Amino acid sequence: MILKRNFNPLKVISYVKWEMTFAILFSVIIYGVNVGLEIALGLPFSIAAILGSALAIFIAFRNNSAYSRWWEARTLWGGIVNSSRVLARLVITFTDSHAHQANYQAERSEKFKVELVHAIIAWVNALRFHLRGQQSWSELEPLLQKPVYEELLKSNNKPNYLQLLMGRRIYVAMTDGTLGGFDSFQMEGQMLALANYQGACERIKNTPLLRQYDFFTRLFIYTFMLLLPISLIGDFVKMEIAAWMPAVSVLISFVFSILGKVGEVNEDPFENRITDVPLTALCNTIERDLREMLRESNLPPKAEAQHGYLF
Repeated sequence: MILKRNFNPLKVISYVKWEMTFAILFSVIIYGVNVGLEIALGLPFSIAAILGSALAIFIAFRNNSAYSRWWEARTLWGGIVNSSRVLARLVITFTDSHAHQANYQAERSEKFKVELVHAIIAWVNALRFHLRGQQSWSELEPLLQKPVYEELLKSNNKPNYLQLLMGRRIYVAMTDGTLGGFDSFQMEGQMLALANYQGACERIKNTPLLRQYDFFTRLFIYTFMLLLPISLIGDFVKMEIAAWMPAVSVLISFVFSILGKVGEVNEDPFENRITDVPLTALCNTIERDLREMLRESNLPPKAEAQHGYLF
């Protein structure tokens, strides 16, 4: 996620380098044909104006759709943060509430709390890797018991497997008296919420914005860049400032290209790019909060923005 207010111009241009290359070459060619070869090529400016107006509406619609996907992804992960905290709180408070029971075992209860809360931390990080297509599963090894970690590596949907693990562990705790008979009901509510959040994130990941938007946006932008210098050259020649036409044409093409690129990079929020939802920082927040709830002192450093980017 980009936090800084000002961007590096070179980095911005790198996003539209192919569009700018096309615009520069074609504008120079049209200038050369009209001025150098003295072959009059020109179209009424109204053609470019009408196409530009239609293109602006089309790009705006696509950008709104792309931002809706990005914001939904961020909202889902906000829910994951909240539900993770609630589930960890329920695990800790419900386990501690049975200290007065005759079959209470402090060591067993502490082990259960640590095991389940660490499994929640493992789940959020596994979901991050799952959505980004990363294979950094070794980062989860310190959070899980060795047999569980080995089974995790064999599973296809690793966040889903961890959900199954947590569900089984809760009911084992109910059987041995670590939890009470109705404790699981509220825990299951938060487990269900986490499962729903995962499903919604997978929907965004696996269902791209309609490819028609992407294809026709690129097609119309290149068509506009093709017609723009032809529509401008006539007026610039009449004003005897034809040499300025390529620069003006490239500038206008740059504006439309950047607008189109904004929607393109925002429509997929789980690709580990600087424009994406900052999953690493959110997972770091969850881990710090949950470890603090366990009264652990070895909290990981808080994730900070790097050069204006939060990952």
